[in-house]
Amino acid sequence: MKRRYLMTPGPSPVPSAVREALAAEIMHHRTDEFIEILKEINEGLKYVFCTKNPVLTFASSGTGAMEAAVTNLFCAKDKVLVIVGGKFGERWAEIAKSYGLDVIQMDVASGNGPSIEAVRKILDENKDIKGIFTTLCETSTATVFDIKGIGSLTKDKDILLIVDAISGLGQDALLTDEWGVDIVVSGSQKGFMLPPGLSFMSISEKAKNFMKNSTLPKYYFSLAKALKAYEKNDTPFTPGVNLIVGLKTSIALIKKDGIENMWANFKKMSQAAQAAAQALGLQVFSKCPSSSLTAIVAPSGINAKDVVKKMRKEYGVSIAAGQGELEQKIFRIAHMGWINEQDLIMCFSLLEKVLRDSGYTNFKIGASIARLQEVIYG
Repeated sequence: MKRRYLMTPGPSPVPSAVREALAAEIMHHRTDEFIEILKEINEGLKYVFCTKNPVLTFASSGTGAMEAAVTNLFCAKDKVLVIVGGKFGERWAEIAKSYGLDVIQMDVASGNGPSIEAVRKILDENKDIKGIFTTLCETSTATVFDIKGIGSLTKDKDILLIVDAISGLGQDALLTDEWGVDIVVSGSQKGFMLPPGLSFMSISEKAKNFMKNSTLPKYYFSLAKALKAYEKNDTPFTPGVNLIVGLKTSIALIKKDGIENMWANFKKMSQAAQAAAQALGLQVFSKCPSSSLTAIVAPSGINAKDVVKKMRKEYGVSIAAGQGELEQKIFRIAHMGWINEQDLIMCFSLLEKVLRDSGYTNFKIGASIARLQEVIYG
């Protein structure tokens, strides 16, 4: 029987302890037992998000929390800056435009992070900007953005900094309070090692003040309703009960390892994956590589989608192709959540086989594995 391996940037593998928690008999969500679980995860989420502020949990994918960040904080025609370096920056712009915000779009070349000076210049030229939307890890290009640098421009101003950390949280360092990030959104199926279905949002005091003036429509994703329930360790609507039970176990695993230790470990895995790709004569796509995943340029004459297809169909290993214009040019290998060093070694071993079968032979067999082990264990 062929085993299946998830090396995709979401969903990521779910640990056995979390699967066991997910399989527990379902409980009613308006009980003291469930309220105690919510109380524990509400505190645990603050640890993962590196914040003292509330972190709300919604029954949705991460995009639900992204939409809530728009509808609860702004009014139609409010001017906002959206930093777009890939598909998920584009998503911020699409959501903001759909609710009538005045979007200034700062386009960043694929694989590059935004220039802090360029952001500063836009803010200087547009004194009425009320918020900046950006990403921690632009998953489509495997690129990490300088959130600390952007935060230095907004921390002491009446401008909200709103960050999509759906892929990056848990792997790429994010000091929410220290860096002055007002809203961080994330999802369950990546660093939290859960199936899809939950989204999260941390909310600063500055963001709460913006909520008072927002006139955009909201109902299910009303932060006012969610915060009122949060104060009682409750939810305004039916929560994802078993996912939240599983989240309790996920947070316990994260705490056991320590968030800073996890950042260091995933950074080393990222460096190892980059070195392994280069040992095969391949180019790493990103100029600012994320600790969550690595994007690799396919060899000349080989369609990246074919590499992805062969890895999955022939060996049961799921990696990801690029998105949009990069779909046939790059493939992406995740190192997030429950993915470990042994998974990387297995993945590159089979990648070597697929590349050779595809006609690319510009490397010595085992070259990527040797470099992986040298970086990880050396």
